[in-house]
Amino acid sequence: MAYYFAKTVDMPFDAAIEAVTAALAERGFGVLTTIDVQATMKKKIDADMPPYTILGACNPGFAFEALQAEDKIGTMLPCNVIVRATEDGKVEVAAVDPVASMQAVGSSALGKIAGEVQQRLKDTVDSL
Repeated sequence: MAYYFAKTVDMPFDAAIEAVTAALAERGFGVLTTIDVQATMKKKIDADMPPYTILGACNPGFAFEALQAEDKIGTMLPCNVIVRATEDGKVEVAAVDPVASMQAVGSSALGKIAGEVQQRLKDTVDSL
């Protein structure tokens, strides 16, 4: 089973981040964290790499349900969505598949929640 969903889009990198953030919001997600991996790698180890951003997306209702079902599930939250520049000048957007990640936990209650979140994240990526 793949652990992510992805789509390549033909738009500027910053526009892709804005489009992903808006698409997530339409499906009840907010972006809690934004990690500029490119800038971090340059600063920490002086490594150059193409633009790469990790968005930590959270749907508060689903996150609360998941925390009620399994109190350690916070180790897997928020749902990460990446936006990265590709070698051909396009941008790839990929989101974690929560169903794949929740399989390790083995909770039927979490499985139901993960299925609902999975569909929203798939819809987000597909909408771009």
